[in-house]
Amino acid sequence: MARIVILGCAGSGKTTLARQLGELTGAPVISLDAIWEPHWGPNDVPAFRALMKKAHSGNEWISDGNFAVATFDIRLPRATLVIWLERSKMFCAWHAITRVFKRGAGHRIGKLAEVLAFIWNFERLNRPRIEAIRISHALDVPVRRLCSGRDIRAFLSSYGERANGRLSN
Repeated sequence: MARIVILGCAGSGKTTLARQLGELTGAPVISLDAIWEPHWGPNDVPAFRALMKKAHSGNEWISDGNFAVATFDIRLPRATLVIWLERSKMFCAWHAITRVFKRGAGHRIGKLAEVLAFIWNFERLNRPRIEAIRISHALDVPVRRLCSGRDIRAFLSSYGERANGRLSN
């Protein structure tokens, strides 16, 4: 039973990878960005946490998103694998810019400057905090670092072979 948490900078491809893994495994995909409401603030964290507990109560899931302080104590102790997407700033920025123009995307152009600033400072400010909280909740959970499209394709191919072998037994 796979319970995978996908971490990474905004624009790194967390949701895309989660969808691909969900298709390979049949596991439900939990996108934290889709659950967190844009109008919510700090007072809404308890409601968000309740939704996280319910969403992650199953035996199998793929969970994409950081939300370290609010969710790692819920998600990581049950995780069987953590995937860190380690894409370049330019890759992440390009994806953040282009996705605001995609039809049906939940990303808004009004927040683009904020997202780009987050991306630019992610390695220096956010990643160390996320990593420290990850270690405090899931030191023994294996971590797979994927840095390129080639890494991701190889991982999906390898994981798909294992998942198909497990499903056929």
